Amino acid sequence: MRLQKKIFMLQKLWVDVTSRKRPFPLALSDSKMSRALPDSKLREYYFKFSEQPAQLNRLIIGFDRDGIPLNQPYVDVDGALPHYYPISIGQYGLAVFHSYLITSDEAKKNHFLRIADWFMRNVTEDAELGCFWLTGIPKPEYKIQQAWKSAFSQSRAISILLRAWQLTGKGDYLSTAGKALLPFTKDIKAGGVSANLLEGHPFYEEYVAAEPTMVLDGHIFSLFGLHEYLRAVTPAVDPHGHELAQTLFDRGMESLLYYLPEYDLHYWLRFNLCRMAHYPPIDPCTVGYLRLVTIQLEVLFHITKDSRIIEWHSRIKRYDHPGNIIKMYKLKFKVLKELNRL
Repeated sequence: MRLQKKIFMLQKLWVDVTSRKRPFPLALSDSKMSRALPDSKLREYYFKFSEQPAQLNRLIIGFDRDGIPLNQPYVDVDGALPHYYPISIGQYGLAVFHSYLITSDEAKKNHFLRIADWFMRNVTEDAELGCFWLTGIPKPEYKIQQAWKSAFSQSRAISILLRAWQLTGKGDYLSTAGKALLPFTKDIKAGGVSANLLEGHPFYEEYVAAEPTMVLDGHIFSLFGLHEYLRAVTPAVDPHGHELAQTLFDRGMESLLYYLPEYDLHYWLRFNLCRMAHYPPIDPCTVGYLRLVTIQLEVLFHITKDSRIIEWHSRIKRYDHPGNIIKMYKLKFKVLKELNRL
């Protein structure tokens, strides 16, 4: 098995080095960002999402009778069955919504609304923490064994529910989306999804664990959900909700710029800034992840017009060349062995 995994890593290295000139499977939306952003009507998401699992998320292995995707377990989780994964479900829902925009097919619309209704049925509501969605699969590398919250899941749910509200006019979708903002206002130590909130630099956690994990793309995707909320829910609709979303987005943006230098290896990016004692001090991101982050930063520049963002985008994009990829793989191999994932 170890030999097979080593062969897999070598094959992946070859693909990564030779794929630099190929189109990245996750691309910007067709709509020009500068035109699309001011509109309160949510249409395309910021990225093109395909309904094909091989292009969308390779962990999707099937669907239930309502067309809700099911994920296979992570490689380091033994004995787990296919499970519902809110992040994947939200991403697939956006792909279905894109298909509906293109075709105006009522079947696609109904499929999308079934996905929105999955979020309504599977929400957990708390008087102080608002609305949130739990993922039941363990994350051993972060010592997560119980069902966990995720700012990324919150973001996906917000994007789905707001579109369902705009499609149907049903206030329950809007109300739940609004309550989904509240976990961002709480530190992970208090049951929320924000790490380091008490230090003044909130980081929106993709994986809420006992200590900060700080996965970079999860924070940025969380910002996209917050931005869609403040676009769709104008002050005329809900002044308090709009103001809260704006505050959360602005604080999240400043935190991103505050932490980005810590991710910079000066030839590559870290995958996370995990603070746990057992975790390797430097875990480089994969090639696909680096390319994803560069596109995310491009989107954020369209949103904010902040020159600091486009400077980071240009710097990180320059890291993507064969010499740096090989250098990264040498370190990544050691990290995966240390985490028992290879």
